[in-house]
Amino acid sequence: MLDTHARKHIQPAVEKSADLLLKMGFTADGVTKIAFAIGMSSGVFIYLDQPFWAVFVLWFSGYLDVVDGTMARKTKPSSWGTLLDISFDRLVEISVILGLAFRFPDSMWALLLLSVSIIVAMTVFLTVGALSDKEGMKSFYYQAGLAERTEGFIFFTLMIVFPTYLTAITLAFFAVQLVTIFQRMVEARRILK
Repeated sequence: MLDTHARKHIQPAVEKSADLLLKMGFTADGVTKIAFAIGMSSGVFIYLDQPFWAVFVLWFSGYLDVVDGTMARKTKPSSWGTLLDISFDRLVEISVILGLAFRFPDSMWALLLLSVSIIVAMTVFLTVGALSDKEGMKSFYYQAGLAERTEGFIFFTLMIVFPTYLTAITLAFFAVQLVTIFQRMVEARRILK
């Protein structure tokens, strides 16, 4: 939801960052890989009980993940870059979930439910994107929903910063994911029928 509706407010800063990185000789795919490496360290910082750094690298990688898409649109977007971007996004999320699961094993069952909901939500999202004739700003049809990447980062931040309430926050995130799956299925039925 925030990715879709709040993008216009941060886009000027994203544009400036993209222009600067392009001027410095970076490519969109290169920034995608840097964002991935930084984001993957979040799970390690969680496991090492360094919540500040875990949250910092998570959000910094997320910002670079927005910038790389803008860089790609300013140059020449590639299908390979889209694949890297989507795959690396999921791996960063997995890193956070695994870091939390290994650090707080009592919440592992809730984190497993969350993981399953993310898999289902992404399956619907990607399938609709692949089957839809609609086009958006991205290189495929982007299905909005209650839980998009920013909402996920907000939930992950709460999970990292307030581990005492990890199970409850994880289950709230799971519930939001279920609503998102339902929203996307309803829209998919409308688009694909």
